[in-house]
Amino acid sequence: MGCAPCRRTIADTELSVHPLALGCSAFGWSVDDATSRQILDVHRSLGGNFLDTADSYSAGRSEIMIGSWLRSRGERENTVIATKIGRNRDNPGLSPRNIIGAVDASLERLGTDYIDLLYFHFDDVRVPLEESLGVMATLIESGKVRYLGASNFSADRLFEARVLAANGLPRFVALETHYNLVHREEFESTLALVTQAQGLAVMPYFPLAHGFLSGRYRSKADIADNTRGRRAAAYVNRKSLRVLGSVDRIAAEHDVPPSTIALAWLLARHGVVAPVAGASQTEQVEALVAAAGIRLGRSDVVELDRVSL
Repeated sequence: MGCAPCRRTIADTELSVHPLALGCSAFGWSVDDATSRQILDVHRSLGGNFLDTADSYSAGRSEIMIGSWLRSRGERENTVIATKIGRNRDNPGLSPRNIIGAVDASLERLGTDYIDLLYFHFDDVRVPLEESLGVMATLIESGKVRYLGASNFSADRLFEARVLAANGLPRFVALETHYNLVHREEFESTLALVTQAQGLAVMPYFPLAHGFLSGRYRSKADIADNTRGRRAAAYVNRKSLRVLGSVDRIAAEHDVPPSTIALAWLLARHGVVAPVAGASQTEQVEALVAAAGIRLGRSDVVELDRVSL
């Protein structure tokens, strides 16, 4: 159930992306080389063109695996690459020196001479934001980075960044943030107003709540003794299970997996351009990409909004 022509444009950029960013955080960790290539192949065959990674994922191994696939398939020009810097132990934080080092290292691992969308992975309050944005101006002018985004930034810091941008420094065009049907308040309470006012493209991460919204975990007995399972365990409660029940019902009506509906709800939210969702098996990719082709009815949206409050 691909959606090849589905594209959304990130405001004030020339980036046209599929409404599902394939998260590659597990590449090199729980997903090996062969499987990662298969996942990327399926994602591309279904119309996907947006890959999300970071210099800290598997200590850079994720970027290396993406770069290898891009070269072997000749897909660089057809792919929008988003990566994040600031968490790799070789270039930690957002000092000008470490930003330059991190960008150069990511370019080498990815095997490309430009990054489409570069995120500051986390805020670094030890460094004046003006300095971090200042060095980004140089990197953008050099062509190494096309556009800049923020990840895990507070509303106050986004406001500060926009003030600096008004004075000539590069501005953020996107925000990666934790947001899903069972984790709404953090984003909606303050960040939503700022992203709307600034016209930021919202890219929700953990859109399936560590697999809970895929329907994989319905009781404590389903929880695996691993990082993902332990994180999902926090959602196995009465309220979240009611949310999952509504997701299940709507998914059955559309004849799609629950994960597709959870992503479709996000895509119907104001400002959301592309949730970031990963796959550990090729069979999971279709359900993710299919969300771009689902149009939830008004009654479905109202039900999901109500049950998840």
